[in-house]
Amino acid sequence: MDKLRFAVRKFDPFERTLEKCWSTYQNLYPSDVQMEFVPLDLEQLTDAFFEQKGLYNGDWDIVHINTDWVTRAYETDGLFVLNDLVQTAPPEDYANAWSDSLTGLQNFKGSIYGLPFHDGPECLVLRKDLFENTEEQRRFQERYGKALEIPKTWDDFLSVADFFTRPEENLYGTVFAGYPDGHNAVFDFCIQLWSRGAELSVGDKPIQLDQPAAIEALDFYRALFQQQTCLHPQSATYESVQAGQAFARGEVAMMVNWFGFASWAQIDDASAVKGKVDVAPIPAAKTGVSPSLNVYWLYAIPAGSRHKQIAYDFIRFAVSKANDKLLTLEGGVGCRYSTWYDGEINEAIPFYNKLAQLHETARTLPRLANWPQIAHIMDDTVTAAIQSEESSLSLLTEAQQKINTWI
Repeated sequence: MDKLRFAVRKFDPFERTLEKCWSTYQNLYPSDVQMEFVPLDLEQLTDAFFEQKGLYNGDWDIVHINTDWVTRAYETDGLFVLNDLVQTAPPEDYANAWSDSLTGLQNFKGSIYGLPFHDGPECLVLRKDLFENTEEQRRFQERYGKALEIPKTWDDFLSVADFFTRPEENLYGTVFAGYPDGHNAVFDFCIQLWSRGAELSVGDKPIQLDQPAAIEALDFYRALFQQQTCLHPQSATYESVQAGQAFARGEVAMMVNWFGFASWAQIDDASAVKGKVDVAPIPAAKTGVSPSLNVYWLYAIPAGSRHKQIAYDFIRFAVSKANDKLLTLEGGVGCRYSTWYDGEINEAIPFYNKLAQLHETARTLPRLANWPQIAHIMDDTVTAAIQSEESSLSLLTEAQQKINTWI
């Protein structure tokens, strides 16, 4: 009897979707094959894939891998090329299924190493019931002498966040995911940099941290954690899922986070803000443009899997129109055009069709095999800024020197 092992990104909607998907698959195609879903957090996934050699030694047959790590997996021959399987048995409506922004990062010289699973660029997620409340609008006008609006600049963001911070009601203006896992704080730093009109890559340098806009970005992030009272008190220990859960519990007025947490909070029965959520572009500095970040999750087959054909058959089934929609209804973010514009989805989540617009301006991170190591250096820098008084210039200069050795 064959048994497939699937390393799953730990998140209740993902786990529910896959269990239902497998059950339907088994009903349609009965067999003795068994599936073991193993939910893992980000750091556990990277450890399982690379440190424990799970992509190479047969530990896993299917994996959730995000686009931050796919270059490292490609350059170490950790993933199986899907081209022949896709050509023989393509996924439903393969040629028209996905935006170009969801098919590029897993494509190396024409070889395809994964199919889109879950996405949702970063955006401003907000409580529309608070912003549309006439009493809140009156009070904001009295205090600030201007209308309560969705913030377009970081200065306005801080004013609105301060206004909605009411610890006695367990309500805070915003939450940031400051847990040092090499992801959340790095993404937030990049967004701060881009929103000031700067780039992470400068000239022939793929990473350039010792630049004026980076200093401004780090100063802003440091001040958020050290000086602002508008920040949810658990921000330093939360990763993005926990920040999203705090929003869904009604503890946060707005946050910069993944689109998926907005759709989840909008439809989940356990959400305290169900039906009260909206999304908007991320604020910018006065001289910048609204940034977004596109990091997405893939279904992939490890090079070491001994059940590649069966693994692909299930992946092909899982990325169908029906299952992409199922993922969305469970609280994830489907990747297909058909899901983005689905009538039922947009009735339940009225902002869902904004996904295409967000993708048009979303940035991607540098496609470097050693990006995870670089990201951890950046993460350490952001953490040091939060926890110390050392100048941002000094911290960034030191980080740049470490990154140069990796590059």
